[in-house]
Amino acid sequence: MRTILNVIWLLLCGLWMALGYVVAGIICCILIITIPFGIASFRMANYALWPFGRSVVRKPEAGAMSMIGNIIWLLFAGIWLAIGHITTGIAMCITIIGIPLGIASFKMVPIALLPLGADIVPSDQVGAGGAAVSV
Repeated sequence: MRTILNVIWLLLCGLWMALGYVVAGIICCILIITIPFGIASFRMANYALWPFGRSVVRKPEAGAMSMIGNIIWLLFAGIWLAIGHITTGIAMCITIIGIPLGIASFKMVPIALLPLGADIVPSDQVGAGGAAVSV
C-alpha cells in the first residue's frame, strides 16, 4: 500500500515539491554560509519524493546552533513552506482518495518549519516516544 500511495504522491505533487526543495538547496549551497540549510533542503527533497513509510525524529543531541539555524530558517523560508504544505494538504483532503495524501502533506509541516536537528528514518525504526531505534 505504501508503494501505491508513494507513486500517486510522486505523480500528483511530490515531484514538484522535491524540485522546489532541490532548487532552494542549490541556492543555499551557492551562498557558502547557508550550506547547512542547503543540506537540510536536499534531505527534505528526498522526503518530499517518497514520504510514505518514513518518519521524522528529532535528534536529542542537536545543540544551540541548530536552534539558532532553525529560527533563521523559520523566519525566511519555513513559514512559507509550511503554508504551502498546509494548503496542499487541505486541497488533497477535499476528496476521499486524497485524504492519505493530505495527511502526508500535513506530516511534512514540522520538518518544513524546523529542519535542522531532525532525521528522516524508516517508520519501522521509530520507537516509543518518537525516538529512532538502531537496528
